[in-house]
Amino acid sequence: MTSVIAQAKRCAARAAVDRFVKNGQVIGIGSGSTIEFAVSRLAERVANEHLTVSCVPTSFQARQLIVKYNLVLTDLDRNPKLDVAIDGADEVDCDKVLIKGGGGCLTQEKIVAHAAKTFVVIADYTKDSEHLGQQWSRGIPIEVIPMAYVPLTNCIESAYGGKAVLRMAKSKAGPVVTDNGNFILDWVFDAVENPNKWADVNTYIKMLPGVVETGLFVNMADTVIFGLEDGSCKTVE
Repeated sequence: MTSVIAQAKRCAARAAVDRFVKNGQVIGIGSGSTIEFAVSRLAERVANEHLTVSCVPTSFQARQLIVKYNLVLTDLDRNPKLDVAIDGADEVDCDKVLIKGGGGCLTQEKIVAHAAKTFVVIADYTKDSEHLGQQWSRGIPIEVIPMAYVPLTNCIESAYGGKAVLRMAKSKAGPVVTDNGNFILDWVFDAVENPNKWADVNTYIKMLPGVVETGLFVNMADTVIFGLEDGSCKTVE
Protein backbone atom coordinates (compact mmCIF):
# COMPACT_ATOMS: atom_id res chain seq x y z
CA MET A 1 0.00 0.00 0.00
CA THR A 2 1.48 3.34 -1.02
CA SER A 3 1.55 6.26 1.39
CA VAL A 4 -0.90 8.18 -0.82
CA ILE A 5 -3.45 5.36 -0.79
CA ALA A 6 -2.97 4.85 2.95
CA GLN A 7 -3.60 8.55 3.52
CA ALA A 8 -6.73 8.37 1.35
CA LYS A 9 -8.04 5.39 3.33
CA ARG A 10 -7.33 7.22 6.60
CA CYS A 11 -9.14 10.34 5.36
CA ALA A 12 -12.30 8.41 4.41
CA ALA A 13 -12.28 6.39 7.64
CA ARG A 14 -11.88 9.39 9.92
CA ALA A 15 -14.56 11.35 8.04
CA ALA A 16 -17.05 8.51 8.45
CA VAL A 17 -16.38 8.00 12.15
CA ASP A 18 -16.48 11.73 12.89
CA ARG A 19 -19.75 12.28 11.03
CA PHE A 20 -21.78 9.18 11.82
CA VAL A 21 -20.71 7.87 15.23
CA LYS A 22 -22.58 9.23 18.25
CA ASN A 23 -22.71 8.37 21.92
CA GLY A 24 -24.78 5.34 22.88
CA GLN A 25 -24.71 3.69 19.47
CA VAL A 26 -24.26 0.09 18.42
CA ILE A 27 -21.91 0.04 15.45
CA GLY A 28 -21.21 -2.58 12.80
CA ILE A 29 -17.49 -2.89 12.12
CA GLY A 30 -16.54 -4.02 8.64
CA SER A 31 -13.50 -5.85 7.34
CA GLY A 32 -10.50 -4.96 5.20
CA SER A 33 -7.54 -2.60 5.11
CA THR A 34 -9.53 0.66 5.39
CA ILE A 35 -11.41 -0.47 8.48
CA GLU A 36 -8.39 -0.43 10.78
CA PHE A 37 -8.17 3.34 10.28
CA ALA A 38 -11.85 3.62 11.23
CA VAL A 39 -11.48 1.50 14.36
CA SER A 40 -8.39 3.47 15.37
CA ARG A 41 -10.29 6.74 15.03
CA LEU A 42 -13.27 5.28 16.90
CA ALA A 43 -10.99 4.31 19.78
CA GLU A 44 -9.60 7.88 19.83
CA ARG A 45 -13.08 9.34 20.09
CA VAL A 46 -14.15 6.87 22.78
CA ALA A 47 -11.11 7.83 24.86
CA ASN A 48 -11.24 11.58 24.25
CA GLU A 49 -15.01 12.12 24.35
CA HIS A 50 -15.91 9.31 26.81
CA LEU A 51 -18.33 7.79 24.31
CA THR A 52 -20.26 4.66 25.18
CA VAL A 53 -20.51 2.49 22.06
CA SER A 54 -20.70 -1.22 21.31
CA CYS A 55 -19.28 -2.91 18.22
CA VAL A 56 -20.54 -5.85 16.15
CA PRO A 57 -17.81 -7.45 13.99
CA THR A 58 -18.25 -8.78 10.46
CA SER A 59 -15.29 -11.17 10.58
CA PHE A 60 -12.52 -12.66 12.68
CA GLN A 61 -10.33 -9.72 11.59
CA ALA A 62 -12.93 -7.18 12.71
CA ARG A 63 -13.32 -8.92 16.05
CA GLN A 64 -9.57 -8.82 16.60
CA LEU A 65 -9.50 -5.10 15.81
CA ILE A 66 -12.28 -4.39 18.31
CA VAL A 67 -10.38 -6.31 20.98
CA LYS A 68 -7.04 -4.73 20.03
CA TYR A 69 -8.42 -1.22 20.54
CA ASN A 70 -10.26 -2.14 23.78
CA LEU A 71 -13.71 -1.37 22.40
CA VAL A 72 -16.88 -3.04 23.66
CA LEU A 73 -17.58 -6.22 21.68
CA THR A 74 -21.15 -7.37 21.13
CA ASP A 75 -23.15 -9.38 18.57
CA LEU A 76 -26.43 -9.49 16.69
CA ASP A 77 -27.99 -11.84 19.24
CA ARG A 78 -27.82 -9.09 21.85
CA ASN A 79 -28.14 -6.17 19.41
CA PRO A 80 -30.09 -7.20 16.30
CA LYS A 81 -30.63 -3.58 15.26
CA LEU A 82 -27.57 -1.42 14.65
CA ASP A 83 -27.39 2.35 14.43
CA VAL A 84 -24.67 2.44 11.78
CA ALA A 85 -22.37 0.03 9.97
CA ILE A 86 -19.07 1.19 8.50
CA ASP A 87 -17.34 -1.01 5.94
CA GLY A 88 -15.05 -0.88 2.94
CA ALA A 89 -15.57 -1.98 -0.67
CA ASP A 90 -13.55 -3.45 -3.49
CA GLU A 91 -15.33 -1.27 -6.04
CA VAL A 92 -18.22 1.22 -6.14
CA ASP A 93 -20.05 2.24 -9.30
CA CYS A 94 -21.84 5.50 -10.06
CA ASP A 95 -25.09 4.19 -8.54
CA LYS A 96 -23.44 3.02 -5.30
CA VAL A 97 -23.60 -0.64 -6.32
CA LEU A 98 -20.72 -2.34 -4.52
CA ILE A 99 -18.47 -5.31 -5.03
CA LYS A 100 -17.38 -6.68 -1.66
CA GLY A 101 -15.82 -9.89 -0.47
CA GLY A 102 -12.24 -9.65 -1.65
CA GLY A 103 -11.31 -10.65 1.89
CA GLY A 104 -13.85 -13.47 1.99
CA CYS A 105 -16.26 -11.97 4.55
CA LEU A 106 -19.12 -11.00 2.23
CA THR A 107 -21.90 -12.92 3.98
CA GLN A 108 -21.27 -11.50 7.45
CA GLU A 109 -20.68 -8.05 5.95
CA LYS A 110 -24.05 -8.11 4.19
CA ILE A 111 -25.85 -9.36 7.30
CA VAL A 112 -24.40 -6.56 9.42
CA ALA A 113 -25.02 -3.90 6.76
CA HIS A 114 -28.65 -4.99 6.45
CA ALA A 115 -29.11 -4.81 10.22
CA ALA A 116 -27.97 -1.18 10.34
CA LYS A 117 -30.17 1.91 10.03
CA THR A 118 -27.33 3.58 8.12
CA PHE A 119 -24.71 1.79 6.01
CA VAL A 120 -21.60 3.87 5.33
CA VAL A 121 -18.95 2.73 2.87
CA ILE A 122 -15.38 4.01 3.08
CA ALA A 123 -12.76 3.56 0.36
CA ASP A 124 -9.82 5.18 -1.35
CA TYR A 125 -10.07 6.82 -4.77
CA THR A 126 -8.96 3.65 -6.64
CA LYS A 127 -12.30 2.01 -5.78
CA ASP A 128 -14.39 4.75 -7.44
CA SER A 129 -15.64 3.55 -10.85
CA GLU A 130 -18.28 4.53 -13.37
CA HIS A 131 -19.13 0.86 -13.98
CA LEU A 132 -18.28 -2.28 -12.02
CA GLY A 133 -15.23 -4.00 -13.46
CA GLN A 134 -13.65 -0.76 -14.59
CA GLN A 135 -10.92 -0.95 -11.95
CA TRP A 136 -11.60 -4.16 -10.01
CA SER A 137 -10.56 -7.14 -12.15
CA ARG A 138 -10.88 -10.00 -9.66
CA GLY A 139 -14.60 -10.51 -10.16
CA ILE A 140 -17.61 -10.75 -7.88
CA PRO A 141 -17.14 -13.12 -4.91
CA ILE A 142 -19.90 -15.65 -4.37
CA GLU A 143 -19.94 -17.75 -1.20
CA VAL A 144 -21.13 -21.29 -1.94
CA ILE A 145 -21.73 -24.60 -0.19
CA PRO A 146 -18.65 -26.74 -1.03
CA MET A 147 -20.54 -29.62 -2.69
CA ALA A 148 -22.26 -27.20 -5.08
CA TYR A 149 -19.31 -25.27 -6.49
CA VAL A 150 -19.02 -27.18 -9.79
CA PRO A 151 -22.74 -27.05 -10.72
CA LEU A 152 -22.86 -23.39 -9.68
CA THR A 153 -19.83 -22.57 -11.80
CA ASN A 154 -21.62 -24.02 -14.81
CA CYS A 155 -24.94 -22.27 -14.03
CA ILE A 156 -23.41 -18.83 -13.62
CA GLU A 157 -21.24 -19.06 -16.72
CA SER A 158 -24.16 -20.39 -18.79
CA ALA A 159 -26.48 -17.61 -17.66
CA TYR A 160 -24.17 -14.61 -17.82
CA GLY A 161 -20.89 -15.64 -19.45
CA GLY A 162 -17.56 -14.73 -17.97
CA LYS A 163 -15.55 -17.13 -15.84
CA ALA A 164 -16.28 -18.34 -12.29
CA VAL A 165 -13.13 -19.56 -10.56
CA LEU A 166 -12.79 -21.34 -7.23
CA ARG A 167 -10.66 -19.12 -4.98
CA MET A 168 -7.53 -20.98 -3.90
CA ALA A 169 -5.68 -20.38 -0.65
CA LYS A 170 -2.21 -18.85 -0.69
CA SER A 171 -0.67 -20.44 2.41
CA LYS A 172 -2.40 -23.83 2.40
CA ALA A 173 -3.16 -26.49 -0.16
CA GLY A 174 -6.67 -26.28 -1.54
CA PRO A 175 -9.40 -23.65 -1.65
CA VAL A 176 -10.08 -20.69 0.61
CA VAL A 177 -12.54 -21.64 3.35
CA THR A 178 -14.70 -18.82 4.72
CA ASP A 179 -15.45 -18.14 8.39
CA ASN A 180 -18.67 -20.07 7.73
CA GLY A 181 -16.90 -23.16 6.36
CA ASN A 182 -17.81 -22.51 2.72
CA PHE A 183 -15.99 -21.95 -0.60
CA ILE A 184 -15.79 -18.78 -2.69
CA LEU A 185 -16.26 -18.51 -6.44
CA ASP A 186 -14.83 -15.35 -8.00
CA TRP A 187 -16.97 -14.59 -11.05
CA VAL A 188 -15.04 -12.47 -13.55
CA PHE A 189 -17.97 -11.11 -15.50
CA ASP A 190 -18.45 -9.64 -18.94
CA ALA A 191 -19.16 -5.90 -19.02
CA VAL A 192 -22.54 -4.90 -17.56
CA GLU A 193 -23.07 -1.17 -18.00
CA ASN A 194 -26.76 -1.01 -17.07
CA PRO A 195 -26.84 -0.66 -13.27
CA ASN A 196 -30.45 -1.88 -13.12
CA LYS A 197 -29.27 -5.24 -14.41
CA TRP A 198 -27.14 -5.85 -11.31
CA ALA A 199 -30.26 -6.28 -9.19
CA ASP A 200 -31.49 -8.98 -11.58
CA VAL A 201 -28.07 -10.68 -11.68
CA ASN A 202 -27.88 -10.67 -7.90
CA THR A 203 -31.37 -12.12 -7.51
CA TYR A 204 -30.75 -14.87 -10.08
CA ILE A 205 -27.48 -15.99 -8.49
CA LYS A 206 -28.89 -15.82 -4.96
CA MET A 207 -31.74 -18.16 -5.95
CA LEU A 208 -29.42 -20.90 -7.21
CA PRO A 209 -29.34 -23.85 -4.77
CA GLY A 210 -26.02 -23.87 -2.96
CA VAL A 211 -25.37 -20.14 -3.09
CA VAL A 212 -25.00 -18.64 0.38
CA GLU A 213 -24.48 -15.00 -0.59
CA THR A 214 -23.06 -12.77 -3.31
CA GLY A 215 -20.59 -9.91 -3.06
CA LEU A 216 -22.97 -7.65 -4.98
CA PHE A 217 -24.41 -5.00 -2.65
CA VAL A 218 -27.28 -3.41 -4.57
CA ASN A 219 -29.33 -0.54 -3.07
CA MET A 220 -27.66 -0.97 0.30
CA ALA A 221 -25.12 1.85 0.73
CA ASP A 222 -26.57 5.07 2.14
CA THR A 223 -23.36 7.08 1.95
CA VAL A 224 -20.00 6.41 0.30
CA ILE A 225 -16.92 8.38 1.32
CA PHE A 226 -13.86 8.23 -0.91
CA GLY A 227 -10.48 9.44 0.28
CA LEU A 228 -8.74 11.33 -2.53
CA GLU A 229 -5.11 11.71 -3.58
CA ASP A 230 -4.87 15.28 -2.30
CA GLY A 231 -5.95 14.32 1.24
CA SER A 232 -9.55 15.49 0.88
CA CYS A 233 -12.71 13.39 0.73
CA LYS A 234 -15.49 12.95 -1.80
CA THR A 235 -18.90 12.03 -0.39
CA VAL A 236 -21.67 10.39 -2.43
CA GLU A 237 -25.12 10.33 -0.86
